[in-house]
Amino acid sequence: METGLKERVAIVAASSQGLGLAAAEALAAEGARLAMCARNEKTLGAAAEEIRRRHKVPVLAERVDVTDGEAVHRFVERVAKEFGRIDVCVTNAGGPPAKNFLSLSAEEWRKAVELNFMSAVHFCREVIPWMQKNRWGRIVTITSVSVKQPIGDLILSNAVRAAVVGLVKSLANEFGKDGILVNNVAPGYTATERLKELAGTRALAAGIPPEQIYGRWAADVPVGRLGQPEELAAAIVFLASERASYITGQTLLVDGGYYKGLF
Repeated sequence: METGLKERVAIVAASSQGLGLAAAEALAAEGARLAMCARNEKTLGAAAEEIRRRHKVPVLAERVDVTDGEAVHRFVERVAKEFGRIDVCVTNAGGPPAKNFLSLSAEEWRKAVELNFMSAVHFCREVIPWMQKNRWGRIVTITSVSVKQPIGDLILSNAVRAAVVGLVKSLANEFGKDGILVNNVAPGYTATERLKELAGTRALAAGIPPEQIYGRWAADVPVGRLGQPEELAAAIVFLASERASYITGQTLLVDGGYYKGLF
C-alpha cells in the first residue's frame, strides 16, 4: 500500500521504547525522516541508531521531557531547522500510576494532567504552525481504550486521557481547513513494559502469578490474545498516510474487540 510518507518529516514523542518506538520504526519503514524524543537519553540513542541502521533514514534524537512546554518548543524548532518542515506528529507519553480515587493526592492529579494531556497540547501548539505553511499535516495522539471503557484502578488514565479526545475533536474542527488531520488511536491490552508493570501490581495484590493476569486479560479480548506494539503502529501509519485523507477527529480502537459498546 502506497502511504505517501517517503521523505515526510515525522515527530514521535516518548519513542525510546514501547508503543512510541514501534510507531517510529513503522514510519521509518515507510521512508519518513524521523525525529524522536524521550527522557532516557541512553535508551533513546540506542533506539535511534538501530532505526538508522535498519531503515537508512535520517533520525534526529533528543532528550525531552514532554511535560516541559519550553523543552518541546526547543525540540520542534530544532526539528524544523534540521529538516525544513514538519508533516506528522505522534504524541505519546507514559501512563500514570494505577491507583484508586481515594488514594490519589492533588499533586498526582496535576502530574497526570501534565503527562497525558498537556504533553499533547504542547506538541500540537508547536507543530500546527509548521503544518499550516504547507497546508498538510497529520497529528495522531496515543491514548488508551480507557477513553471508551474505564479500566479498574486506572482512574487517572480514565479521566485525563478522555480530555485528549476532546482536544482531538476540537483541533480537527479548527484546522481541517488547513489540510491538517487530527486523530487518536486507543490501544487495548498491548504487550509493553507498561502492561508488564500493571500485571505485576495486580498479581501481587491478588496473590497470584502475573501469567494469570495476562490470561484474564486475553480471555476478555474476542481475538483471544494481547496486542503487539507493531499492530498499533500499523494503525498510526495509516492515519498518518495519504490513504487517510478524509478521516479526522476520530478515535480508532486497536484493542482486538475488547471494547463491546456500540458507540
